[in-house]
Amino acid sequence: MEHKHRYDAQGRQLCCTQTEKIYNQAGAEELIQKAPASGHDQSHSPDDGHDHSTVGASKVALFLPALISFIFLITAIAMDNWMTPSWFKDWVRTGWYIVSYLPVGLPVISDALKSIAKGEIFSEFLLMSIATLGAFGIKEYPEAVAVMLFYAVGEVFQTLAVSRAKSNIKALLDQRPDEVTILDDGKSRVIKAADANIGAIVQLKPGEKLGLDGALLSEQGAFNTAALTGESKPDTKMKGDVVLAGMINMNTVSLIRVTTAYQDSKLSKILELVQNATAQKAPTELFIRKFAKIYTPIVVFLAIGICLVPYFFVSQYVFSEWLYRALVFLVISCPCALVISIPLGYFGGIGAASRNGILFKGSNFLDAMADIKHVVMDKTGTMTAGVFKVQEIKLQDGYDEAGILKLVNKIESHSSHPVATAIREYAGEVDEAVSLDDVEEIAGHGLKAIADGKILLVGNFKLLDKFNVAYDIDPNSIVYTTIAIALDGKFVGFMTIADRIKADAALTIQLLHKLGVKATMLSGDKTTVVAYVAKELGIDQAYGDLLPEDKVNKVKEIKALNESVAFVGDGVNDAPVVALSDVGIAMGGLGSDATIETADVVIQDDKPSKIPMAIRIGKQTKKVVYQNIGLAFIVKGIVLILGAGGLATMWEAVFADVGVSLIAILNAIRIQKMKF
Repeated sequence: MEHKHRYDAQGRQLCCTQTEKIYNQAGAEELIQKAPASGHDQSHSPDDGHDHSTVGASKVALFLPALISFIFLITAIAMDNWMTPSWFKDWVRTGWYIVSYLPVGLPVISDALKSIAKGEIFSEFLLMSIATLGAFGIKEYPEAVAVMLFYAVGEVFQTLAVSRAKSNIKALLDQRPDEVTILDDGKSRVIKAADANIGAIVQLKPGEKLGLDGALLSEQGAFNTAALTGESKPDTKMKGDVVLAGMINMNTVSLIRVTTAYQDSKLSKILELVQNATAQKAPTELFIRKFAKIYTPIVVFLAIGICLVPYFFVSQYVFSEWLYRALVFLVISCPCALVISIPLGYFGGIGAASRNGILFKGSNFLDAMADIKHVVMDKTGTMTAGVFKVQEIKLQDGYDEAGILKLVNKIESHSSHPVATAIREYAGEVDEAVSLDDVEEIAGHGLKAIADGKILLVGNFKLLDKFNVAYDIDPNSIVYTTIAIALDGKFVGFMTIADRIKADAALTIQLLHKLGVKATMLSGDKTTVVAYVAKELGIDQAYGDLLPEDKVNKVKEIKALNESVAFVGDGVNDAPVVALSDVGIAMGGLGSDATIETADVVIQDDKPSKIPMAIRIGKQTKKVVYQNIGLAFIVKGIVLILGAGGLATMWEAVFADVGVSLIAILNAIRIQKMKF
């Protein structure tokens, strides 16, 4: 059958390349390609319990061909220069070097032939094959073997680096135990976590990790959420609270009712998100790959030119001398340092962010975060805790507070807004005897319903204005969030509700300013509340009483100033603004699957201080990537010129190729060890 090359969404070739070979050896195929959207996929998923990593099985096996080649090469060089036995010459010497070459050279030549057969002529494999076979042709045996040997060693180190990047990313998140203890008719038994049914009761002992998502049945428990949020500080959960796979029980035995199948747990979705993130390439990486595709055939033809063109211009032309220069040129020009080290840099950034509870949906968003100049944020749930408490209730004369509170509690039971939760906590259980009809939520205003044939309005004062309900107070004189109430076209009164500013909110703004990033707050809450919070935190600009479309217009105004904008919110209600911004950031990704789907970056806990951390990670990743690009181009450029002029040998060429690759890879790996 005719082979057809495979390409990803960005047009990047996924087969017949050194990259594919290295990632396959590392058992990290999912880091360079996404599984098909439909149809049967022959490969296992990342979570099927298998480990396809050649590296994990036998690192020695990877180094064995290079080790054999090295022993034969060193022996040959010793006999050439020091021992000089009489028999080590002619066909014996040539054969010895051929044996030295075969363990490392045959696989590369084989890959080159396979690539050519599939229509991919100008590959890294072809460059190295031509260069080393040509060196054999002009009897430069030690250099020929050494070039291929160092190339093979470099490939092994690249494989190990990719394997480590994959392992680090997976280890950060995939920490579920394979087995769980469930209670069945009062007796405990251990089963595979994947076999646990929804509704099963899991018994979690102190120090154990939870394998499935569920609801806490015990009165309370303390859990380490580091696997999900990067925070090791215990998080106290109360009866009925959601606990997630990967959390570690810190104190007494806890009972949890399973609410989600093993493969659908939050941790599974997060793991899939992070591993799929590598398929979304940064512009820098896409450019380098396109560059390499054009660059490789060009250097092949330049090498041919270096070898043949001087024949017409040099009086004492020696073919073997110019062929040697051309071969040096080919070795130097191999783009391995760029093609492998740059994606590794982005993997490192994604892994470092994941370790700190920040999930990037692609390396392109790492680049985008590095360039952010303006962070626009929602108030509730982002800079404030979103935990409201009712402060006071003020009603007009003639209204029964208990009766009105029952109506308000009933209508608010139709909303999931934090304000509704605060009212329910204050008023108690909803009185089911209260009957409401035609309950309607009016975006940016509040709720409307029919109670005993009368229109009931509960929301902000804009809702009352919308229905022409007159009131005799100035809403702007009240600092707290205010819930206005109207019944049958008459103003009944209002409730005040206060939110709490998050502990690290002020620090967040300070860190953003240190990074040279502006901060603007947009909120549907009343202007006085928004202004108060903004003043407390030192936010540059703040706007309240905004509808969703108003937020969109404000962001458009900021983008019109040619400023790159990140919007931080809940990722669901603010979907239009998230779509408009350069980067959409969702806070508290543990709470909502919709949040993970909507945002470009998900902050797993509710800490706004992770926003400047995400920017710092983006900047550092971009810095390392540019360092690698600069190193590769500068070193290769210098040695290319020296090689074309006959001033560089194969040994310098090896450093310019394999040496630079290894330095760039080590530089990329260090991102994963940085503290942000």
